[in-house]
Amino acid sequence: MLIAHLDGADAHHDRARALLLSAAEEPLAASPLSLAEVLVGPARAGRFDKAIAALHQLRVTGVGLGEGAPIRLAVLRARTGLKLPDCCVLLAAEQAQGAVATFDDRLAAAAGERGFVVRQ
Repeated sequence: MLIAHLDGADAHHDRARALLLSAAEEPLAASPLSLAEVLVGPARAGRFDKAIAALHQLRVTGVGLGEGAPIRLAVLRARTGLKLPDCCVLLAAEQAQGAVATFDDRLAAAAGERGFVVRQ
């Protein structure tokens, strides 16, 4: 969702913007891996500083995945079949006791099955 927000040409850009506006009063957080993924495109395009500024403006913070993260991520991956970056999203939501914002249907389903509020 953050990737789409930072890329005006992304097919989900308008949805991401609307979702962020609706959550403007809520704290936003992501795992370190998710934040790194968000920054890959801007780094390639020479817009790294602008992307960092946008994340600061949104007040997005990093969420540590906690002790035992490798084991917990392995179990999540084995049980859900999701890719490891998506498992990081679930684990970060668990750590932060927060909702999951995603446009990925598989991630949304796995988050919902685990009792997280899902924002799409």
